[in-house]
Amino acid sequence: MKGSIWRQVPLLVWLVVLWLFLWDQVSVLSIVTGLVLALLVTRVFYLPPVELPDRVNPLGVLLFLARFVFDLVRASFQVAWMAIDPRRVPTSSIIAVQLSTKSDLSLTLTALAVSLVPGSLIVEADRQDDILYLHALGTETPEDVEQVRAGVVAVEERIVRAIGSRDDVRRVNMSRAERSLPPLITGRRQSAWESRHPIVPAEQYTPEGGYPE
Repeated sequence: MKGSIWRQVPLLVWLVVLWLFLWDQVSVLSIVTGLVLALLVTRVFYLPPVELPDRVNPLGVLLFLARFVFDLVRASFQVAWMAIDPRRVPTSSIIAVQLSTKSDLSLTLTALAVSLVPGSLIVEADRQDDILYLHALGTETPEDVEQVRAGVVAVEERIVRAIGSRDDVRRVNMSRAERSLPPLITGRRQSAWESRHPIVPAEQYTPEGGYPE
């Protein structure tokens, strides 16, 4: 219980800040009432604690943001051209993409990043099996479908490179090995963590997500 409360601290702080914005003033009374209200909300309307990343790669974050902006601009022009191209009617597909990671954070960020790019929209997320279902434009051939699927997998890998947990890194490395690709991230810290934490079967993961200690 104690650990659960501490993991809710970022949410509590955000709720207090939001309360101060609503009152448009900072005072002892507004802070105290905001804290009481935040505790009441988090206890009555309890949500599983958000799993925070145990590693952050600043270069990986910059690379993810740069590629995201590039994909955003490119997809905007592609969708605009589809809308005005008189030679064809845009086709679309519902595509299932199997992710490698098991964390709620990676799944959520991947879904958000994919949905924000024009031409693709997440219609369902299967948390149990870690599958994203997305509606994608411009999928006229099986090769187009595979290209979309590979693009989503690449987004997940860039997110894991930037802020993925050690377990996320291991699972992505295993998935890449099955595709005869080099590991995403290696190093002594990662190897040391993996030696102390044997891989956990999917059915043993906790409902809250994250690596079960």
